[in-house]
This record gives sequence, C-alpha cells and structure tokens, in this order.
Amino acid sequence: MGAAVELEAGGRTVRLSNPDKIYFPERGLTKLDVAQYYLAVGEGITRALRDRPTTLERYPDGVEGESFFQKRVPKYLPDWIPTAHIAFPSGRTADEMRPTEVAAVIWAANLGTLTFHPWPVRGDAVDHPDELRIDLDPQPGTDFNDAVRAAHELRVILDEHGLRGWPKTSGGRGLHVFVPIEPRWDFTHVRRSAIAVGRELERRMEGKVTTAWWKEERGERIFVDYNQTARDRTIASAYSVRPKPHAPVSAPLRWDELDDVSPYDFDLVTMPARYAELGDVHADMDDNAFSLESLLELARKDERDHGLSDLPYPPDYPKMPGEPKRVQPSRAKKDKDKDEDKYKDTEKEKKKESD
Repeated sequence: MGAAVELEAGGRTVRLSNPDKIYFPERGLTKLDVAQYYLAVGEGITRALRDRPTTLERYPDGVEGESFFQKRVPKYLPDWIPTAHIAFPSGRTADEMRPTEVAAVIWAANLGTLTFHPWPVRGDAVDHPDELRIDLDPQPGTDFNDAVRAAHELRVILDEHGLRGWPKTSGGRGLHVFVPIEPRWDFTHVRRSAIAVGRELERRMEGKVTTAWWKEERGERIFVDYNQTARDRTIASAYSVRPKPHAPVSAPLRWDELDDVSPYDFDLVTMPARYAELGDVHADMDDNAFSLESLLELARKDERDHGLSDLPYPPDYPKMPGEPKRVQPSRAKKDKDKDEDKYKDTEKEKKKESD
C-alpha cells in the first residue's frame, strides 16, 4: 500500500497511512487522491463544516468495501480537533467531531472518510439550527433536470418570503438548497418551515413535486424531503466526495448555471480545477442569516385554511406531538379492510344467535 506520507494542511502536518490504497477502482483513484482533493478545496470544505457536529461516512477499504457512519468521535481524536455534545431523538447523547480547520478534514480522510455529514447547527447552539436545508430528491421517472425546474420555482418562493438560497448538487441526481437562518428556532420549527415551503412548491408545480412521505404515493415527481430537517438527519456537505464508482462530489453552484450543468460534471478530478478558477461560490453564505417567521406564518395558514398540519417523521423517531399516524396508506387500507371484515363476521354471528 506504500509508506505513509505527511501532508501539510493549514499549518499542521497530518499523517496519511496507506496512501496508495485504491478507493475508486473504476477510475484508479487512491486514498492520497481523496486527501489531495480535500486540500485543493480546503477553504470551501472547511467553510461548510466549520463548528458543526459532523458524522463521518467511512469507507476504509474504498467504495467497494464495507462502510459505516461514525457519529461518536474515536478515542484517538487529536486534542486540536474540538467536539460538540449532541442529543439524538432517542434521548441518547454523543460527542461528535467539530471541524474548525482543513487539517481536521485530512485527519478524517485518513480514516477513510469520503462524505462529511454536518448537522445544521453550530457547536455553541446545538439545539437551534442556523440552516434550513431543502432536499429536492428525484423519484423514479424523474431526473436532475426535473430537480432543476423545481429549484427555480423554489427560488421564487424563497424570494417572496425574504429568503435567499444557495444551491448545490447532491452528488447524485438531486439538488440541495441551503438557506442560512437566525438560530432562534428549534428543529421542530425548522422542519415545519421545510414542510410549508415544500407544500407551496407542490401547489405551484402540481403533478411535478410532492411532499408525500410514503414512496407508494410519490409517483414520478420530485420529492421535497422535509425530514432531512429533523433532528439527527443530515445532508452531505458541500464539496463532500460521494461513494459512487465515478467519485462524484457535492458541488456548490450559482443559480445562473443550474440549467447548463450536469451532476456528472463535478467529481474528485474536475472539481479542483473549477475551485481554482472560481473559488468557493458559496463563500458569502455565512454573511447572511434570515428569519423563518414568514414560512412559519405560511405553515399556520396551511393549517388554519387548509387543515394541513404535520407530516410523518422517520420510522426510528419516537411518536411526536401532532404527528399523523405513521402507517403507510396501503397497509392502513388493509388493516381497515380486516377490521371491516371482522366487524361483518361478528354481526353475522350475532344474527345467527338471535335467529
């Protein structure tokens, strides 16, 4: 695998073991290639992760090997990498790494980390998100171009509510739009805002966009995955490498280039050149912090005027206040049919006894 090498990262020296280990066999890309990529986009990836509790998606033997998500920091975490104490929906807690410099990214890459999953909070306010993250997820029968059309309409909605979003590729077929917000609201309110903006997008693009949680109801539409804003749900950071054979990355974009790009344009090999030319096109995101009041009012209006309240949480969550039944429609229908059949059978037996 080759002798270990030392990399200079923001004034620190980070050791990289087995630098020649193949991580992406289809393209012959190595562990060292991954680390050098993260150095090339160092300021950008650090901006995306800075002070955020971060889960590591690790592939120690490359994309064809075993993988796992590491939430709790390992015991051998260097003392120069800070941590943040976070609570999961179950009530359990953990200390996650909280990157503040590019050397922390390279240290994690040495562990086989390909994708970084930062929480939408900072280490000093772990219960109050400072980003509203909107995930536009193409369902079967739709593609990236459909997500782009939805993103353009989403931009109009955000503008009407005094908000600005920063788009990026997911690294797959979808798009993410991040809105920096004031850290005044908890996860429940931020999720409620995501549902409200998703429903408004659904109304304006009827038949093209859905907020339906159950896959059997989504159809060939772009799904606004509102549950990505629930506590302990994270989205791959900007510049993160994704674990696919062609080594794509989650690429920050400008709005004016959405119609002219493909997610296949951005990978571990091509992104450094783009970054060298344009820099971090989301560099100004942290200079902004918007209010959610307008979206929360939209949520109240949905409930008041249309009877639209909460939507289901992920299956591993405890039952949440105001949440509808967490049962997929087809199963609910089967259960209802069984109850009706049971009721009919009971009535028949009663009739026989009375006769």
